Amino acid sequence: MGARPDPDAGRPDPHALLRTFVGALAGEPLDWRQQGFGGLEGRLAGRDLAAAGLRLSDLGSPLMTLDAGALRDNLSAMAAWCAERGVGLAPHGKTTMAPALWLAQLDAGATAITVANAAQLRAAHAFGVRALVVANQLVAPGELRWLAAARDADPALEVLHWVDSVAAVDQLDAALAGALPRRPLTVCVELGSPGGRTGARSDAEVVAVAERVLASPACVLAGVSGYEGAVPGAGGTAEGLAAVGAFLQRLAAAYRLLADRFQTPVVTLTAGGSAHFDAVADVLGPLDGEGRDRGHRVVVVVRSGAYVVHDDVHYARLTPSTRGGGPVLRPAIHVWAQVLSRPEPGLVVLDAGKRDLPFDLDLPVVLAAVRRGGPGTTPEPVEPGATTVTRLNDQHAYVEVEPASALAVGDVVRLGLSHPCTAFDKWRTIAVVASAQDVDPVVVDAVHTFF
Repeated sequence: MGARPDPDAGRPDPHALLRTFVGALAGEPLDWRQQGFGGLEGRLAGRDLAAAGLRLSDLGSPLMTLDAGALRDNLSAMAAWCAERGVGLAPHGKTTMAPALWLAQLDAGATAITVANAAQLRAAHAFGVRALVVANQLVAPGELRWLAAARDADPALEVLHWVDSVAAVDQLDAALAGALPRRPLTVCVELGSPGGRTGARSDAEVVAVAERVLASPACVLAGVSGYEGAVPGAGGTAEGLAAVGAFLQRLAAAYRLLADRFQTPVVTLTAGGSAHFDAVADVLGPLDGEGRDRGHRVVVVVRSGAYVVHDDVHYARLTPSTRGGGPVLRPAIHVWAQVLSRPEPGLVVLDAGKRDLPFDLDLPVVLAAVRRGGPGTTPEPVEPGATTVTRLNDQHAYVEVEPASALAVGDVVRLGLSHPCTAFDKWRTIAVVASAQDVDPVVVDAVHTFF
């Protein structure tokens, strides 16, 4: 039987520029400039690692790793879930700020990359991402002028950002008054909640902002946006889920309130961090495809960023699959740290601290331990017993252990993390391993970040 024709054969690659930059990064030599890779002394680049046969024990400590198998599974699971639920995905790139992971997400079906501010927008644009959502206000005149010029210079560049006040649109108009863009900026009215973060607080404010956009010569109204995670009380409890649901109902109502005012053929209705994207699909999903009688079509877009690596603590508790409403995700991100000292029977001190580990939501957890021994010895697992990471210094972690724990100086522990968004920013280069479950994982790649 012959091969089935590829329907995309001959079509231009929409991510060609990003793919080129990612390929160039894969050729960057690995040395002392990347924590944990100093021993390579520039002899290898990321693209050489799979063939080099290196093990984790060949690199330094501490070291952050990504599990290649878990990454693939998470990308596939989220893409399948979005397709099943009929929602688009614009994953939040601020989680990783890693062009290689952005490319993997886009190749898996994401329609855009979300960023959080102008600096991240410039970085993503420089790396060749051409479909972007800025999940925030842009008010700095210089950044607004840069964005307008970039869009005018590149017809393929699509950037959607948010406005939540008349003042924000006034600022936009003032910044661009000297040279109106040929392609007006596309904006969403952002809905917020009293006591929350940004976003218009009331229906009246939503309408006022929309009317101000309609009066602007420099921007057009292209959607309604919000972030349910910033709603006071949002969380995984019954009350927290109810607060999220109520906010999303308000977001749906805001779309209907503005249904006759949109100025673009595609209207974006977007919400959904990494904890409640199931609720977004439940509440907003039915609106997907609406508006044809008004000359537009609604697309519902979720913006989860942490799904690609998940975690062992925060999102492990809150991910929609714990409620039966989302894809099953696997933790792909870990930090490996070495035991430096056991100064007391109940205390182990590791060589990783606040500069290496996220600590804003929860402290790391010890998942496993390995004894590597000397040259010529085979690493073997060590049972760490009951452990609790109790506090962090800049470069040290304090681990409470049982007095009878087998952990000893020189042993290496694998730490599960909480909140990927504050983990990636601590690492310029991250080792990718075939499987973090192995005693001494094979290193297959390296991922570079740009914070």
